Amino acid sequence: MPWLQLRLIVDCDQADSVESMLEDAGALAVTIDGAADEPAAETTPAETIVEPLAGGLWEPAPATQPLWRQLRITALFDDDDSGARAARQAAEQLTALALAPPSIAGLEDRPWEQLWLEEFRPTRFGRRLWVCPRDRRPAADAPDWTGVVVELDPGLAFGTGHHPTTALCLTWLDGLDLADKRVLDYGCGSGILAIAALKLGAAAAIAVDHDPQALEATLDNAIGNGVLEHLSLYRPEQVPAAPAHVLVANILAGPLLALAPTLTALAAPGAMLGLSGILSHQARRVADAYAESFLMQPAETCDDWALLAGRRRGASTQG
Repeated sequence: MPWLQLRLIVDCDQADSVESMLEDAGALAVTIDGAADEPAAETTPAETIVEPLAGGLWEPAPATQPLWRQLRITALFDDDDSGARAARQAAEQLTALALAPPSIAGLEDRPWEQLWLEEFRPTRFGRRLWVCPRDRRPAADAPDWTGVVVELDPGLAFGTGHHPTTALCLTWLDGLDLADKRVLDYGCGSGILAIAALKLGAAAAIAVDHDPQALEATLDNAIGNGVLEHLSLYRPEQVPAAPAHVLVANILAGPLLALAPTLTALAAPGAMLGLSGILSHQARRVADAYAESFLMQPAETCDDWALLAGRRRGASTQG
């Protein structure tokens, strides 16, 4: 089906609040990338292809390098009377925050499932972890083709491993000793992180997402990778109180700030924490929100995105 596309340019400091306002206005998806009037990096395509993610974010395609002084925010609405009304109201509400008048235009549907497949290639993360499209492994004698393999079909959910935030999380997981550990993947998307943790030796994993499509994609990918018996899926309000030994959340800075008490309560003593979906300039603020309960390490960065890792201090807050 066709969509209506609302676009506006804002300062980077306004991005979180504008995204929240668009989601509250009923946007089906929101994507954030470098403003069109900034000089483009050599690796940044003129037109960014995105992979749809239900729940408010689209994943930039591989080789996309955003520029972050001024941001172009694009929101999609249904191309019907209700969607048009919501888009117009959102544009009016956000005019004061925009650096140029917001624009609304039609956008024809595209075969997103084929677009992600065209860009999705087998990729290694860390020393031993490979992620590849389902049923598209390289030949057994391909160079460096050894280690742990996750075969993936993300469907409409975030996560092929090619976005910098997912790549940072996968590399971080590959560097941990996950034997006998219980892993919590909060905001699981396609399930790539929970499944990777299980394939890397974790004893059990809990995948959490508010979006039914993400949970469906995670279930399907878990079955395809033979790890379903060790995986539990929950909506946020259903997460059991059992503390995890490793927690990973690849979301966005705003939700991570709000989730600090929740993730802290779900962390066992000494638990390892990995947070991503954070722009480099947001890392300090997010780290500060967790610093009282976690010993935080310096941020690792990739293409202006950051991963924050830490270890749980003291005793668990759970009863």
